Amino acid sequence: MSRLFWALAPLREEVRDLAAVYRLPADLRGRLVLSVTDVAAPEFDAGHPVRLTAVRDASGTGAHLAVTLTAPRAGCPLRADGLALTALAASATTVTWNITLPDPACTLPGGTRRADQPEHGPGAPAGHAGAADEELRAALALADGLAAERRRLKHELAETNAGVLALYVHLEEREEEAGRAHGRVLRELEDALRPEPLEAEGMELAVHVAPADPGAPTGGDRYDWFTLPDGTVHITVVDALGDGVRGIRTAITVTHAVRTLALEGHALNNVLARSHDILMSFDAGLRATVLLARLDGVTGELQIANGGHPAPVLVRKSGTARYLEARGRGIGQPGSGSAGTRRDRVAPGDLLLLYTDGLVESRNDPAEGERRLLASARTHADRALREVPAAIAADMHSAVPHTGDTLVLAVRLTSRVPPSAPAQPA
Repeated sequence: MSRLFWALAPLREEVRDLAAVYRLPADLRGRLVLSVTDVAAPEFDAGHPVRLTAVRDASGTGAHLAVTLTAPRAGCPLRADGLALTALAASATTVTWNITLPDPACTLPGGTRRADQPEHGPGAPAGHAGAADEELRAALALADGLAAERRRLKHELAETNAGVLALYVHLEEREEEAGRAHGRVLRELEDALRPEPLEAEGMELAVHVAPADPGAPTGGDRYDWFTLPDGTVHITVVDALGDGVRGIRTAITVTHAVRTLALEGHALNNVLARSHDILMSFDAGLRATVLLARLDGVTGELQIANGGHPAPVLVRKSGTARYLEARGRGIGQPGSGSAGTRRDRVAPGDLLLLYTDGLVESRNDPAEGERRLLASARTHADRALREVPAAIAADMHSAVPHTGDTLVLAVRLTSRVPPSAPAQPA
């Protein structure tokens, strides 16, 4: 079949007749009519004719229908892309649609009907108005199908999102649960590594330890206290370099070395240097500041050795407060050890504070932090001793949240110092 057309209406009628003869489905017919119209319309607007050719090919595995639109006077190449039905531009003036016929046995070449094909009824070609309605119904059915598919996909997506959200919630709950369990383990580890509460004649002791991260261990901030054979109380405060488990290991190593040497009877001013010599042979990268104090609860005699650590604070019962300075270098540093032993005398009611630098590093100005510590120590000196360390830490960190681990250890004498015991100046 090959015919020349000058207007859209007869062209559409011819395409619908052709589709009816070859029993094309309504949706396929609608796509073909729309595509042929889109290609031919610009030519008709320009006053040019178009030729429609249909050739059936029964070779191969199935029957095919080639519908070709030719515009012999086309001024521009015919459109072949973006059509409702895929087409092939054989040349600038020719567009072809290759259609697989649904039932080759029902059609004959040349667009003629078979003798047994009815002229009316379900098997007959539809009228042009009816064909348009049928194409519209097919398009609507397709649109409804797509809408239903879209709703199904949205429902599946909503279910998937709900499942993913539930999974995230579950994972967050598990993470929180694991975090709580981790925190419990760390607290148990902290408790296991701390020395037992110490009962010493003539004095009471209290301590407050707070990590920078509530879910993490205090790392290198450690303390140790024990009673020497002569009844003197020895206190060690360590601030080791390193976070987490590494810091804990370093601090424990230092406190154990100090305890061993102290119990062996080494003089206080020799303990730090000796600890440095021993520990460097095991771990040359170990670094820690250390403060040592020995206090006699009966006489009030106080000895201090310092290895690069913040100086302790002594608050007299009268309300005066000062730092007990002692020079020295930390373990792991050249010339490690205390430059000597500082001696002082503590009276009943006096308060002695030992701490790590996390207490005074709440501001960028260390000197300002030290002044605030003296004021806070005077403010809280008369409280029950068990409350003093935490109260001072809360006071110091009230202005700027602390970024490091904090340790505060408080000692107060409770017995009367014998009058015959002379005070030794610093």
